[in-house]
Amino acid sequence: MATPLVVGLAVAGAAYAGRYSILAWNAFKARPAAPAFRKFYQGGFQPQMTRREAALILGVRESSALDKIKEAHRRVMLANHPDAGGSHYLASKISEAKEMMLRKSSNTGSAF
Repeated sequence: MATPLVVGLAVAGAAYAGRYSILAWNAFKARPAAPAFRKFYQGGFQPQMTRREAALILGVRESSALDKIKEAHRRVMLANHPDAGGSHYLASKISEAKEMMLRKSSNTGSAF
């Protein structure tokens, strides 16, 4: 008498496990393709550069030390320098970001 009950519970448990597996797989497939953490700034530029945008461009925090900002500027500029095939526009934005982070800029915008 207990055997049909045990078999029925086993089948019901397998059905619930299968249903859960299918739902979990669909949720896994529906997740965003891009990673949650990006190493570099992926967005466009704002009309007036902000301190947050400057920090994102250089890849540092808004409260970073001056030497970290200068090192980040050097690293990013080496990768995007116009003499090495980089864009003049990007180079000007990178320099503007450095000036903003070093608090030398008067928010005049870039040359472009």
